[in-house]
Amino acid sequence: MARNALFGRYWEADSIIHNLDPRTKLVGVIFWMVITFSAANFPALGVVVVATLALCFLARVPLGQAFRSIAPLSFIIVLTALFNLFWVQGGAVLAQWGFIQISEEGVRMAIFISIRLTVLLLAGSMLTLTTTTLDITEAFERLLAPLARIGVPAHEFAMILGIALRFLPQFAEELQTIRIAQLARGAKLATSPTKSGIAGLTSLLVPLFASAFRHADTLASAMDARCYHGAQGRTRLLPLAFTRNDAIAAAALVALLAVVLLISHIL
Repeated sequence: MARNALFGRYWEADSIIHNLDPRTKLVGVIFWMVITFSAANFPALGVVVVATLALCFLARVPLGQAFRSIAPLSFIIVLTALFNLFWVQGGAVLAQWGFIQISEEGVRMAIFISIRLTVLLLAGSMLTLTTTTLDITEAFERLLAPLARIGVPAHEFAMILGIALRFLPQFAEELQTIRIAQLARGAKLATSPTKSGIAGLTSLLVPLFASAFRHADTLASAMDARCYHGAQGRTRLLPLAFTRNDAIAAAALVALLAVVLLISHIL
């Protein structure tokens, strides 16, 4: 269950979204962010939500799996919603405790922002669920290739991204393993800001950082043993190529943006 709840894990399937060029999907996620932030009201945001659900359907990714993949990042949604709930004021006051009050506008903004962030996280998870780490790395490098002429280390940036995406699920699993091992040894893993809570957190972080450094050293040794020397002379078994489906996907994104902008200005 924990394995399926990791952001960044590839979901193997044969779908239209899986077969798109990774460059299209990478740029598409950025464009999806623009579309989501362009939705200025609930009707426009509702169109984006329907489009996101359709995206999950086309990708043949179960909706439960999509939500489980963003579960580790759900605290961002909760914190942002609470911030808007107590900070934004307007309309009738629904509840008040001293100087703290909750208004209708605060509730509306908390719900609106929560839906917006959920859509953004789902769109980001679709990229990692439908694209392998190697393809994402290659797409990122190819998109940054023009900047390499002015000294930007495109290949190095892409390699860092690929390593981060590769080890993120592994470190999450190791954290869970360390937690279970410490609990089996009788450790009290409190999350309070007290001395005992800090000690419990340390018993998790110290082994996790030790494991991270060990993996980094192993990776460096493996790259050195394979005579890795950057992008020079590297080839790809299956070169990236745009197809008609990529053009259709791009046109669909432009049409979605036009609909969202139209609804945002009319309603």
